[in-house]
Amino acid sequence: MANYTNMELLKFLLFEVHPISSLFKYERFAHLNEEQAWMMIESAKLLADQEMAPYFKEMDETPAKYDGKGNVLTHPALQKIIATAAEQGWIGGSALFEHGGMQLPEMIFGTAHHLFQAANNGVQGYLGLSAGAAGLITSFGTIEQLEKYVPKIYSGEWQGTMALTEPQAGSSLTDISTNAKQLNNNEWLIKGQKIFISGGQHEACSNFIHLTLARIEGAPAGIKGISLFIIPKFRPTVEGTLEYNDVYCAGDFQKMGQRGYATTHLSFGDNNNCIGYLVGEPHKGLSYMFQMMNGARISVGLCAASVAMAAFQSSLQYCKERPQGRMPSEKDPTKPPIHIIHHADIQRMLLTQKAIAEGAISLGIECNKLYDLSHACNKEDRTKHLLLLEILTPIVKSYPSEQGSRAAALAIQTLGGYGFTTDFPVQQHYRDLKIMSLYEGTTGIQAIDLLGRKVVMENGKALELLIEEIKTTIDAANLFNELKSETEMLNNELSRITWVLKHISQYALEGNMEKYLADATVFLEMMSYTVIGWQWLKMALKASEQLALGGIAPNKKTFYEGKIHTCKFYFKYEMPHAAACSVTLLSESSLTSVSNFELFN
Repeated sequence: MANYTNMELLKFLLFEVHPISSLFKYERFAHLNEEQAWMMIESAKLLADQEMAPYFKEMDETPAKYDGKGNVLTHPALQKIIATAAEQGWIGGSALFEHGGMQLPEMIFGTAHHLFQAANNGVQGYLGLSAGAAGLITSFGTIEQLEKYVPKIYSGEWQGTMALTEPQAGSSLTDISTNAKQLNNNEWLIKGQKIFISGGQHEACSNFIHLTLARIEGAPAGIKGISLFIIPKFRPTVEGTLEYNDVYCAGDFQKMGQRGYATTHLSFGDNNNCIGYLVGEPHKGLSYMFQMMNGARISVGLCAASVAMAAFQSSLQYCKERPQGRMPSEKDPTKPPIHIIHHADIQRMLLTQKAIAEGAISLGIECNKLYDLSHACNKEDRTKHLLLLEILTPIVKSYPSEQGSRAAALAIQTLGGYGFTTDFPVQQHYRDLKIMSLYEGTTGIQAIDLLGRKVVMENGKALELLIEEIKTTIDAANLFNELKSETEMLNNELSRITWVLKHISQYALEGNMEKYLADATVFLEMMSYTVIGWQWLKMALKASEQLALGGIAPNKKTFYEGKIHTCKFYFKYEMPHAAACSVTLLSESSLTSVSNFELFN
């Protein structure tokens, strides 16, 4: 079985670059220490090795399939995987003690899920959805709702889902039409349809708790009229039994990737007997759901980075073992072929994959730490951490999703023709990765969120804080001569962001929001290259500090040197793309606002 991640990298990120020890001084996490944290990560790796990785290819070859009778048939191993992961705390582990959890930091919980994602990205989704759904109930539900649903979800017996998308509305939640009619105090008659519901109604779990957005009769139009409901497939009765709740699975979408992961079409209330239970207050459903969506966006980004890492590890192993060709300077055809990792273009492709995957994983851990700090520290610091998390969320979701696909494509390229065959896993990684740019809001939606909301929120405070954080890293790295060219380049990119924003903000001031947001995706791309450059400078800074101390074992010295080398590679080969984005953004021409659609013919 090929390796799918790098445990030494994870230890470096968790204990040196983003030191997790800083969390343990807070009351919320005071029951933990570094040794316990790493033991948990190692136990998650063992679970991934034994229960998830062995079925990665098999689940792709025998995908989840609709049986025509309202059920989705999944791989026989899935039920055991979910039960074992639940038993070890990887569904409810980050929940508070009083909610039945282990009160783990997301830095631990999310890193464990990185291992699951890298080993078998389709399986992890079932666990992550349940964790997010239960988290919504514990945050906004009643004590009765918590006691009724959450323990069963954390045990793995019941599956939690999020049901947002509808056939006629797609990503436009403003236009959802699933209807809720009040029957009594907290029971509502639900009618409507939802599509692309991940993890919905398969045979590995006995019940499904759909956290569903619906519109109460007479509610205001638009997003202000959306409410959140718990809709179980089987509703608990006062006698303690379960009865069918008129939630019918009408089909499972067959996909190009993540084929072992059920993606269903659900129909609510075909027989006018679907009961939903209101969560929190009416008309606040979308604001509640954003808790799960924002968490899911970070998780999707980390998943994309994890799959890119798995593809990189597979291609790296191949390149070390595959002999082919000779160096350009070698003219003797009788000399044996060399391993392809010696070739410059192969190294370029490997380093690009490494730079993308490791930089994205570092950003994912950074975001998880901000989440932990925002829940553990005082009010003043909490505001800062939340603002930083807000502005980084569209980036941590989009960069790994888009660039991870590019990295996986390079993994195929390094294997040559073999990469295109099913004998090797990189083609599956490539197929699995594509969905990440669509989950939880497409890249275009993330871009509009970044430029339209996050950059301007609180008069630009979030962006100001992010720039301050990056400049702090630049100042520290400037103490090392070998990093001065990278610090100068990153500082220039910060100035470029400010200049670009000044230029395009004139459109917003004129009230021309269409033009202001027309190239939001290009702005997101520019910001992403800069933020990942920051992550690589942080890694190179820590590596330089450790090397300066001396007395390091040879293998550790090589590891640190590898981080500095990859940082320099990123700044030479990847960072210039940010400047290219700025050229587009500073152009006055409007080429994506045409009214004559015949131009597309």
